[in-house]
Amino acid sequence: MNSPQCIGFILDGNRRWAKKRGIPKLLGHKAGFDKFEETVRWVRDRGIKHMAGFVFSTENWKRDKEEVDYLMDLYREMAEEKFERLSKEGVAVRFIGKLDMLPEDLQESMKNIEAKNVSDPKITAWVCISYGSRAEITAAARSIAKSGEEITEESLRKHFWSADMPDLDIVVRTSGEKRLSNFLLWQAAYAELFFIEPHWPDFSEDILDNILKEYANRERRLGK
Repeated sequence: MNSPQCIGFILDGNRRWAKKRGIPKLLGHKAGFDKFEETVRWVRDRGIKHMAGFVFSTENWKRDKEEVDYLMDLYREMAEEKFERLSKEGVAVRFIGKLDMLPEDLQESMKNIEAKNVSDPKITAWVCISYGSRAEITAAARSIAKSGEEITEESLRKHFWSADMPDLDIVVRTSGEKRLSNFLLWQAAYAELFFIEPHWPDFSEDILDNILKEYANRERRLGK
């Protein structure tokens, strides 16, 4: 029976979820952040050691200022409250992306959260924020060029922001879209892809269990 080591989520559909309910789109983001905290616990409780969540892409900086500012406030709340709670429950949190683009106080909060990570976590939650896979690969290429190392798949991988993350076994995208949108492209090379209709705030334990059940029954050939 296949058991995943690392599962990634593209958290799509927060604004559409809000629109469907006739509430401000920004409240959809709030619901999505609450769901992220819940999902970390669900994944942890199923014995999966790594979970990656795509919470804000490098392209998302192009959104209107009001929405970006609101999202930054939510990230502050996550860093100061949600991740503080999770860290007390055996969850390690790692932030990856172009973090220098984030407000300085948020960067500091993220560093403080990471400094509190336990050495043997029940699960590591990888928060992909201000993240783009092409940017990650480009940054790794620049880093390895400066180091003078021989360029191989293994040496390049060591220079990724996500160097300590195992490759993804599963990628889940909510809200019916069928694309990866620059999310962990290298790490998802052999991932099983699940594109599901519910918007992210409607994600549930039952949906997660159905995905894991289908994954267990898929034949992973990995190029063989």
